[in-house]
Amino acid sequence: MTTTADDVWRLLAELVEAQKETERCFQETERRFQETERVLKEQSLETERILKEQSLETERILKEQSLKTDRQITRLSQEIGNLGGKWGRFVENMVAPACETLFLNRQIPVHQVSQRVRKRLDGKTLEIDVLVTNENHVLVVEVKSSLSVDDVKELIKNLTEFRQFFPEYNHKQLYGAVAGIEIEEGADKYAYRQGLFVLAQRGENVAILNDTEFQPKTWYNP
Repeated sequence: MTTTADDVWRLLAELVEAQKETERCFQETERRFQETERVLKEQSLETERILKEQSLETERILKEQSLKTDRQITRLSQEIGNLGGKWGRFVENMVAPACETLFLNRQIPVHQVSQRVRKRLDGKTLEIDVLVTNENHVLVVEVKSSLSVDDVKELIKNLTEFRQFFPEYNHKQLYGAVAGIEIEEGADKYAYRQGLFVLAQRGENVAILNDTEFQPKTWYNP
C-alpha cells in the first residue's frame, strides 16, 4: 500500500492533536494537583486554628480549675486552723482541771493551775499551755490534740529556757509533761525516756500513762 502525501499530513495532524491532548491532560493534572494542595493547606490552617482554639480553651478551663482548687485549699486550711485552735483549747480545758488530782497522786501537790501563760524576753516569747505550781515544784504541760515527737522536742527546748523567762521559779524543781488526745507512734515512749510525764485521754477522763516506777527529770538551765 502506497503512502501518499495526504496520509503523511493526516498523520502529522493526528500527532499534533495527540500532543495537544497530552499537554491539556498534563495541565489539567497540574491544576488538580494545585487545587488539592490548596485544599490541604486550607484544611491544615483550619485544623491548626481549631487546635489552637481548643488549646486556649483547655488552658482557660485548667486555669479556672486551678484557681478554684487554690481557693478551696485556702478555705480548708483556714477551717482546719480554726478547728485546731478550738480543739486545742478544748484539750487544755480537759487537761488543766485533771492536773489538780493527777499529780497529787504522784506526790506533787497542786496549789495553782494556770492556762496560756506567756512571757516575753529580749524579743522572744515563751508560751506555756498549762502551768502547775506548788511550794516546791513547777510543772510545764504542753497540750496537743495530736502529740508528735517534734512536739516533745519543742517542750524540751522550752524547758531548757524556762528559768530564763521565769526566774521567779528558780528555787523550785521544774518538771515537764506532754498531753494529747491522739499520740503519734513513738511519741509517748520518747517523752518517757526524756523524763516527761505523758497524759492522754482515757474515756471521758485524762490519765497519766507513766508507770508508778517513773521518776520525772528535773530541768535546769543548760
